[in-house]
Amino acid sequence: MQSIITLPVTSAALSFDGEPSDAELDAIETEMPLVLADVELLDAVIKTLDRPVSKLDERRIRRARNRVVAARRGLTNRVTAVQSGGAA
Repeated sequence: MQSIITLPVTSAALSFDGEPSDAELDAIETEMPLVLADVELLDAVIKTLDRPVSKLDERRIRRARNRVVAARRGLTNRVTAVQSGGAA
């Protein structure tokens, strides 16, 4: 019979409470417009998987892509402004 040896618990393992830190929550909040735009784009593409793409579908996908690009641009400008310390 083999014995199971337990390792001592380290202090680093005890300090993690499983919840995100305030900095992580702020990062999530900053990226949320991009996440929502990506979800909208995926929804538009998923709607066209089982049927031919209509003109309305093309327009919906194009607008969703434009929102993703705008959200990425806004996030990039915000991150760049924070890193440089100035206004973008």
